[in-house]
Amino acid sequence: MKLPQVRRRTLALIAAIIPLLALFVYVVLRSGPLAPVAVVATTVQTRAISPALFGVGTVEARYLYKIGPTSAGRLQRLDVEVGDRVSAGQVLGEMDPVDLDDRVRMQEAVIKRGAAAVREASARQTYARAQEKRYEKLLVTHAVSAEAVAGRQQERQIADAVYSAAGEELSRARADREAAVAQRGNLRLLAPVDGLVVSRDIEPGTTVVAGQAVIEIIDTSSLWINARFDQISAAGLATGLPARITLRSRRDASFDGQVARVEPLADAVTEETLAKIAFALPAGSLPPVGELAEVTLALPALPATTVIPNAAIRRIDGRIGAWLITDGGLEFRPIRLGVADLDGNVQVQEGLRPGERIVLFSEKALAARSRIHVVDHLAGSAQ
Repeated sequence: MKLPQVRRRTLALIAAIIPLLALFVYVVLRSGPLAPVAVVATTVQTRAISPALFGVGTVEARYLYKIGPTSAGRLQRLDVEVGDRVSAGQVLGEMDPVDLDDRVRMQEAVIKRGAAAVREASARQTYARAQEKRYEKLLVTHAVSAEAVAGRQQERQIADAVYSAAGEELSRARADREAAVAQRGNLRLLAPVDGLVVSRDIEPGTTVVAGQAVIEIIDTSSLWINARFDQISAAGLATGLPARITLRSRRDASFDGQVARVEPLADAVTEETLAKIAFALPAGSLPPVGELAEVTLALPALPATTVIPNAAIRRIDGRIGAWLITDGGLEFRPIRLGVADLDGNVQVQEGLRPGERIVLFSEKALAARSRIHVVDHLAGSAQ
C-alpha cells in the first residue's frame, strides 16, 4: 500500500528537520548562551607575602643654582656651554662694566691726592705742635706773652682739624674705591659649587635685570627621584625604606636608593603621596634631569595568612568578593582584603578559608546560576 504523495513529503521533511533541531540544541547547550562557562580555578593558600610600593617619578636635582647679576646691565660674554662641568669659583661669564673701570682709576687718583693731603696736614700738625711747646717754654721765662702762646695753641688746633679732615677724606676715597672694585667684581658670574651647566638662558649682548638668571647649574651629587605613590596603597611609606630604581632609558639595569624624605604635602588633585628617593649612579652615567623613573619600595615581610591572586577578586553590586566553586555550582563570597604585593597576591582577612577553590579567570561574566566548566587555561590566553 502506497502512502499518499503529500504524506511522504511531510515525513521526509520531518526526517530532515529532526537532525537539524538536534544539532541546534547541541550547539546551544555546548557553545551557545546556555553552554557552561569555561573558568580557570585556583586554591586559596596560606603564605607569607612581602608587600611593596610602586611609584613613578622624575629625576630632579636637589640643589639648583640660578646664576645672574646683582645689578642691571648688558651681558658681555659667557665662557661655558650647556653640558660643561664647572668648579666652585670658576668664572662663567661677565657683565659689561660700562664706566666702572674708569671710576676705579678715578678713585685711585683721588686716594693719591688724599694721601698727599694727609702727609701735608701731618707735617703742618707736627710743626704747630712743636711751636706750641716752644712758646709754652718761653712763657715760663716771660720771653713771650700769653697772647702769643694762645695763638700757637690755636694754630695747633687748626692743624689737628685739617689733619683729621684729610684723614677722613682719604678714608672715604678708599671706601669709594673698594665699593667700585666690589661692584666690578660682582659683574663676574662665578660658579658657587662644583656642578653641571644645564641651562644657558641669556646670550651675550642682551640686557639683563638684577636677579635674572643667566645660567643654571645643578649639583650632580644631589640627584634624587621625585616619586609619586597612590594614596590608597601608600601605607608604610616612610623615610629610610630601601628602594630599587629603574630609569626609562636603562630598562635593563636598576639602581639602589633610599627614601630621603616623605613630603608633608600630598597632591590633592591626583590623590598621590610624594616622596624624594635618593640614589647614587656610577661615575659618568648621569641621567638627564626630568627623565622618568620607576621606583619600587620594599616593605617588611608579613606573617603567613590567607592569600589569593588579585585576578580572582570581583566587584558585584558594590561588594568585593570572589566566586567560590561548590558542589552545587557557584557562590559569590564577600571578602575583606588586606595588603598586597607586587606579584599579584593579596591578603584575605575575612571571607575565605585556605583550601577552598575559587574562580581565577572566566571567559565571560558569571552569575550565581551560571554553569561552569573548569579548564587549565582559557582559549587564546598565554597561561
